[in-house]
Amino acid sequence: MSNALNKLAGKVALVSGSGRGIGREIALKLAREGAAVVINDLDEAPARQTVAEIEAAGGRALACVGSVTEAGFAERFVEAAVSTYGGLDIIVNNAGYTWDSVVQKMSDEQWDAMLAVHLTAPFRILRAASGFIREANRRESEEGRDVFRKVVNISSTSGVYGNAGQANYAAAKAGINGLTKAMAKEWGRYKVNVNSVAFGLIKTRLTEADATAGASIDIAGQQIKVGVNPQILKNAEALIPLGRGGTPEEAAGAVYLFCIPESNYVSGQVLVCGGGRP
Repeated sequence: MSNALNKLAGKVALVSGSGRGIGREIALKLAREGAAVVINDLDEAPARQTVAEIEAAGGRALACVGSVTEAGFAERFVEAAVSTYGGLDIIVNNAGYTWDSVVQKMSDEQWDAMLAVHLTAPFRILRAASGFIREANRRESEEGRDVFRKVVNISSTSGVYGNAGQANYAAAKAGINGLTKAMAKEWGRYKVNVNSVAFGLIKTRLTEADATAGASIDIAGQQIKVGVNPQILKNAEALIPLGRGGTPEEAAGAVYLFCIPESNYVSGQVLVCGGGRP
């Protein structure tokens, strides 16, 4: 992809959940800045579509289809980057969804599903990448080169401040912030910046759907209700100092800040991308 700055030229990025929504915009943004991107989605069609869009603009991308919660996925995801592009510089743990309920009605399945996709899957991906990162850093240090790598974990304001009806999601997103801070300390020696971005209200297919219309998505054969009551959405936007929900492009911009060289001395931080609403 042609860009006058190309701040990520020569970099290789993994972006989970990047066939649609915020993940797609993150992948497009990184590709526009010169990175080769491994696209992931549960479904093949949206993953291939994002790849095609990047390639049509002159960028480099490939698809790694599948659920981030599947056994062996993390290793396959990392291998796709290393074997195809010869390296790995950026990891964005973005894949996820919500499955809401008040605590007395929440099943073990709902609880376990949120921790699996939002916390266990990112942990597995980072663990799978650790061997390459350690070896690459050792080699670069011996050559006298400073190469910084980036991990951006996607959190939520629910994980920072809590949210009624989302005990499972909030716990998982709070957990990813804890993982972020731990990994920043553990991987600092390898020149890896580890940060997280906590999104507030971002307008995607999951939030813009009308909850009263019974919209749902299919996750491994399970129909998960999505959407927000229009009146609740209107009320939520009224409380945002900027007066509106964010766009996926704006969400991608917040992630991008942690991927560029200007953030080489920023690590272990949680950035709230919420239009000014705490």
